[in-house]
Amino acid sequence: MKEELFNKKETGWKNISEENKSNIFKFADEYIYFLNKVKTEREAVAFTERMLKENGFTNVCEKETLNTGDKVYFINHNKSIYIAVIGEEPLENGMKVLGAHIDSPRLDLKPNPLYEDNGFCYLKTHYYGGIKKYQWTAIPLAIHGVIVKSNGEKVEVAIGEDENDPIFTITDLLPHLATEQMDKKLKDGISGEDLNLLVGSIPEEDKEISEKVKLNILMLLNEKYGMKEIDFVSSELEIVPAFTARSLGFDRSMVAGYGQDDRVCAYTSVRAMLDVEKPKKTAVCILADKEEIGSMGNTGMESHVFDYFISELLNKKNENKPNALEKVFCNSKMLSADVDAGLDPIYASVSEKNNAAMIGHGIGLNKYTGARGKSGASDANAEYVAEVRNIFESANVPYQVTELGRVDLGGGGTIAYILADKGMDVIDCGVPVLSMHAPYEVSSKFDVYCAYKAYSAFVQ
Repeated sequence: MKEELFNKKETGWKNISEENKSNIFKFADEYIYFLNKVKTEREAVAFTERMLKENGFTNVCEKETLNTGDKVYFINHNKSIYIAVIGEEPLENGMKVLGAHIDSPRLDLKPNPLYEDNGFCYLKTHYYGGIKKYQWTAIPLAIHGVIVKSNGEKVEVAIGEDENDPIFTITDLLPHLATEQMDKKLKDGISGEDLNLLVGSIPEEDKEISEKVKLNILMLLNEKYGMKEIDFVSSELEIVPAFTARSLGFDRSMVAGYGQDDRVCAYTSVRAMLDVEKPKKTAVCILADKEEIGSMGNTGMESHVFDYFISELLNKKNENKPNALEKVFCNSKMLSADVDAGLDPIYASVSEKNNAAMIGHGIGLNKYTGARGKSGASDANAEYVAEVRNIFESANVPYQVTELGRVDLGGGGTIAYILADKGMDVIDCGVPVLSMHAPYEVSSKFDVYCAYKAYSAFVQ
């Protein structure tokens, strides 16, 4: 009776076949390759577009009409992308939607970042998203992004990834002199204004000028990129860890790498979309920007650009009519593909074990997120949770239903509520992660593969 009635909670590695284990490790190698090529939202969009084109997808702007089986995408300002495989049924019958985000916590350069102080040259930063500031000091950092000049010329930048590149860092105090710093609360130990990137120390030789090191750095930047200091104001340069993603553990069972929140769900969602052929309902994938700072802006989920994309699908299927868009949304089902906080035994007190996401136990379903009394949550209804359970159980996809931390202690949010506001049934569904929002995050290869299988089963 216990075998029959209890909700079993056990590792997915138990009794796993060699064939399945081989598939998991092969998929993880491909995911690690992706993590090492993609460290910004722009890079994620470019990488995804290449994958889509290689698999028969076309920019929707190039299509006059759409028919069952057509595969299309739309890029929004190079920082978010929407993907669709047209289904057999009319769009107003609803879509199957996967929604992930491709931005991650990081440091951005300020508009006027470059300065010199006592023989050192620095770049001033403004942190993006929820970070523990102390984690970003005394580690190797890289610079990624674009420089756009006033004439429209765009220069792509990625410094610190190649072994022949220089890297950068943010310095910290040695313990011998850090008595006052270590007496502060952990969150105050490093000030946001002290997250200054060290970028040089050699002065220009001309004795008559001031700020010799700054001039030397600007001369190097001008030589390589043709830029002047004013060009920083129209640039998007992001400071990210220079670590490479790697297999973790003697058994190589985990992935360690930057940006797994939420690129692990983005990558697995796209891989699932590549497998879709002539679905009953149109399958859609969202890779959104700005989730880490509230989903605002024209590339965030709060914008109406996604509505525009769906309207284009309606137009090119010749199905648009009054209230058609609203019908599409109200009849659609969505998995908000975002990571969950995995239970860390070292910090177990922040979790409630019966409802915590366990690493290596499969994809995590969060019925609601929010904080305190479910504030800010969309809270999936029981009927929809049962529907998703049925899909996963029918496809033999291991899953767990979880919460994000203890009541009144944890909390968080995803893009789920935004799509729920449009009328969709939505539930959060993602990979459990350790050290979330840190420069180096940890996931289980088993869970990564389960995410791919879960998303595939859902959109099919």
